Amino acid sequence: MKINQMKKDDIFDGFYLIKSSEVRKTRAGKDYIAFTFQDDSGEITGNLWDAQPYNIENFVAGKVVYMKGRREVYNGSPQVNQITLRLPHDGEPNDPRDFKENPPVDLANVRDYLEQMMFKIENATWQRIVRVLYRKYDKEFFIYPAAKTNHHAFESGLAYHTATMVRLADAIGDIYPNLNKSLMFAGIMLHDLAKVIELTGPENTEYTIRGNLIGHIALIDEEITKVIMELNIDDNKEDVTVLRHVILSHHGQLEYGSPVRPRIMEAEMIHMIDNIDAEMMMLTTALNRVDEGEMTGRIFAMDNRSFYKPHFNQ
Repeated sequence: MKINQMKKDDIFDGFYLIKSSEVRKTRAGKDYIAFTFQDDSGEITGNLWDAQPYNIENFVAGKVVYMKGRREVYNGSPQVNQITLRLPHDGEPNDPRDFKENPPVDLANVRDYLEQMMFKIENATWQRIVRVLYRKYDKEFFIYPAAKTNHHAFESGLAYHTATMVRLADAIGDIYPNLNKSLMFAGIMLHDLAKVIELTGPENTEYTIRGNLIGHIALIDEEITKVIMELNIDDNKEDVTVLRHVILSHHGQLEYGSPVRPRIMEAEMIHMIDNIDAEMMMLTTALNRVDEGEMTGRIFAMDNRSFYKPHFNQ
C-alpha cells in the first residue's frame, strides 16, 4: 500500500525506504528506533520499540525494508505503529531509487525558466556573477534539495524553490514597480546556491563540515567574492554591496543566521518571499499526508503548530 493511500487504522504491508533512522532511549532506558519511511507517494514516521542490536545495525537510513504495521494518528500526527520489519529477500524490491518521492517539478521547465529570467537581470555586474556561479554549480544546483528537512527537502528542491521565488518576485514587482526586479532576481537566484556546499546531496542528506561550521549564507558570500576577484569587478561598487546585502540578510533576523537584517526594500521583500514559499511548501507537504478532517503533525519550523485539513468538498 502506498503511504498516501493509508487511512486511519489501516493494517498494511509492503516495501518502503528508510529515509531516516535514529536510535533513542525510553524513560526506562530501553533503545527504540525513530524512523521516517518513504515511498514515491510520500513519507510517514514510526517507532520500533525495544530495538535489538540486530535492528539497530540493519535498519538504517538508505535501506529498503519490508514492513507490516498499522497506520494510526498520535497527537494529531499520522504515524505507523505495531511495526515489524525485515530486509528484502532475493528478488524482492531493494533499490532505494524506486522509492524516491516524485518531486513536484519539471526540471527541464525550471532550467529553461531560470535561464530566461537571467536575461531579465539588466545590471551587467549582477548578471555576470549569477552566470558564473550557475555554470560552476550547474550539475549540483539542479539535483540538490533545498534543505535536509523542513521545506523542499527533495531532489531538485533547490532549483524548484529558487524558480518559485523568482516567479513571486516577478509578480510582486509588477504590483510594486518601485522594487528593482533585477536585484531581486539576482539575489534570489544566488540566495540558497551554497546549499550545494552546505549539504551532501539528494541521497540521505546531511550537513557537510563546511555546512555545519560556516553555513550557506557565509559560503555564498565567499563564492561571490571569489567571482568578483576573477572578473576584476570593483568590490566597492554599490551594486556589488547591495547584491551581497540582499543575500546576507535573507533570513531576516540575526538569530536565524543572517549577519545583517534587511536594510533595503528588495532585501526585505526577498526575505518575505523566501518565507512565503518555504511555509507554503511545508504546509502543502504536511496536508498531503493527512485526510480531510484530520490535523497535521506539529510543524516545528512554523512555531510548532499543527494545521487542520477541512472538508472543502462538502
